[in-house]
Amino acid sequence: MRLTSLLHSTALCLTLGLGLATSAHAVDPATAIAEVGKHVMSLGPNGEKPEPASSVTLSADELAKIKGMHAKAAIVMHYAGNDWSQAQIDGLKTQFAAMGIDVVAVTDAGFKPDKQVSDIETVLAQKPNIIVSIPTDPVATATEYKAAADAGVKLVFMDNVPKGLTAGKDYVSVVSADNYGNGVATAHLLAQALGGKGDVGLVFHAADFFVTRQRYDAVKKTLAENYPDIHVVAEQGIGGPDFSGDAEKAAGAMLVSHRSIKGIWAVWDVPAEGVIAAASTNGRDDLIVTNCDLGENVAINMASGGVIKGLSAQRPYDQGVTEAMLAGYGLLGKAAPAYVALPALPVTKANLAEAWGQVYHKPVTDKIKKSM
Repeated sequence: MRLTSLLHSTALCLTLGLGLATSAHAVDPATAIAEVGKHVMSLGPNGEKPEPASSVTLSADELAKIKGMHAKAAIVMHYAGNDWSQAQIDGLKTQFAAMGIDVVAVTDAGFKPDKQVSDIETVLAQKPNIIVSIPTDPVATATEYKAAADAGVKLVFMDNVPKGLTAGKDYVSVVSADNYGNGVATAHLLAQALGGKGDVGLVFHAADFFVTRQRYDAVKKTLAENYPDIHVVAEQGIGGPDFSGDAEKAAGAMLVSHRSIKGIWAVWDVPAEGVIAAASTNGRDDLIVTNCDLGENVAINMASGGVIKGLSAQRPYDQGVTEAMLAGYGLLGKAAPAYVALPALPVTKANLAEAWGQVYHKPVTDKIKKSM
């Protein structure tokens, strides 16, 4: 990257993402939202600079070589019970099919590290050439992933990597959304819907999980440094596995203890569903909610004029496609970028249908269409 471009990108991230500590005035949220997605704000799990997904390519000759290998792949998920996970799996399966790679297993650990350890052991018995996975816990699962790497399996990770594993040696690459950028976007969306002032609560993920921590850090920092009239008066972490139920309890407690709260931020769409339920139970149809991730239920709420006023989406289908292609790099012994990131996508009711198509590569569901 040229020095002038680097300086411009750094200044832009500071101004719009992190905020300027010396600024005495709030930024214009609409202007800030318009800039989100033009630059990836996140760094990788080990501080790596992001490479764009567009840089990941396979030539016709390379694809032919991969098809001739008749390779097998396994997809080892942390959790498969939401739209994001299913879109990742769809993208992976579609691209693997185009590469002549057979998907022999798809597992769901239910966010339980011990279950994921067992899943990896079970999958390894099927002797896959590739494992694409997202660790539930970077420490608790590290030994099993290292065993897979030592056995010659090509590892590609979503979002986070196990502790102690090295890019280019133990795994091919890690592919992520711009989770810091998603947190920044949802902070600006919250500020916009609040008119730049009011008390708010935050429902975050209480776990050692890199990407959700990025979102939480970003929303707190962006609100604190750009919106002096917005005050975080309550925060509550949720550990799951009942993320919707836990978030409903957390949000309900906030609304009872802090009646001044005008808005609540949720770390992803399933917890946001719990916040929606808490708002309904407490008669708070006026509550303003923003969250990361575009799922069907929050989309329905937004489309019907509910409490969800904005969210920032990942691009999970494209992420899955990119992960599958990087697995091909591993099979070929081709040098791969250590960290690849896809830009954030701010979503409001105005661009919901278009955003759904970008995220899932299919039209909005009938339920969302009816809600519109």
